[in-house]
Amino acid sequence: MRTPVGITVAVLMALGAAQAFAPRATPPLAATRLAVDRMQLNTLVASKAGLVTGGELGNLLYSTDQGKDWTRAKVSNDRQALINQISFAPDGLHGMAVGHEGWILRTTDGGLSWKEIAFEEKNGEPLMSVARLPSGAWIAVGAFGKALRSDDEGAHWTPLALPASVEDKHMNRIVGSSDGQRWLIVGERGLVLHSGDAGQSWSLIDPFYNGSLYNALALPDGGWLAYGMRGNIFQSSGDLGPWSRSEMPVQASFYSHAVTPDGKIILVGQGSVMATSSDGGRHFTLSRAKGRTSLTDLLLLPGGQGWLSSDAGLQAFSATATAPPALPTPAPQPSATPSSGAAQ
Repeated sequence: MRTPVGITVAVLMALGAAQAFAPRATPPLAATRLAVDRMQLNTLVASKAGLVTGGELGNLLYSTDQGKDWTRAKVSNDRQALINQISFAPDGLHGMAVGHEGWILRTTDGGLSWKEIAFEEKNGEPLMSVARLPSGAWIAVGAFGKALRSDDEGAHWTPLALPASVEDKHMNRIVGSSDGQRWLIVGERGLVLHSGDAGQSWSLIDPFYNGSLYNALALPDGGWLAYGMRGNIFQSSGDLGPWSRSEMPVQASFYSHAVTPDGKIILVGQGSVMATSSDGGRHFTLSRAKGRTSLTDLLLLPGGQGWLSSDAGLQAFSATATAPPALPTPAPQPSATPSSGAAQ
């Protein structure tokens, strides 16, 4: 009796072992969705591959369906440093992303994948802006007067020659004209640098404001719009001024802009405030996007639709929708701004 029982037990154990080690199909994982409506995202651009955004914890994302779905890009090194700006060459494939700790990444496929080319793990200064010059060189600027130039697609970076008066001022944005011949760099304490030779040399514009400027826009008439803290917007009729203050009915800080096909200028900033000008930036009317966030960038798509990025994620935007009524009271000041400077 013992022999049949022993054989039966042995057979059952063998079958159990075979079942345990037998190959089996893995059930599909549930689809996950990136929480782009809850991330801090600082920059939003279009490339040949689609839409590309970046921000907190080194997140670099792309969408190939006009923002409906987002995918995390492949990044060679996970640094979790804040991404501040993404910029692409005219071909829409070659681009650079810059961020904190002197982080620089390069893409050659429109933002689907990124390779780290610079990172300063100890005492690295934030890089705030990056741009490609008509010569093919890339320049990047950031905190404490840091300014770099690369003539070999980012493989090597050397100091960018700037006037000594820049000192240790934070530089927030590099902006070029549509023909690529005229450029501005704007920053804290009213810093404005100008180049009239496609970014090869830079000169200091006499200060016309003592606070931080966060961005600028080249106007069709050859002038500029520069803007920043507490609703301070300035316009010039030429490269070197004079500069005059625009009419802005709210003391909100503004960080980015877009221009509609019919020439309207839209600024976005703190407190979900949006400011629109139909007269070249001399006067602005106000509306507000959803929530009470700091709007960091906006991207208009064909047909007047687009997206807004913010410290609370992405939201859809329509330039053709009826604007909300004007804001009745000034928006509160943010507890922190993209760079420091004298508050004016």
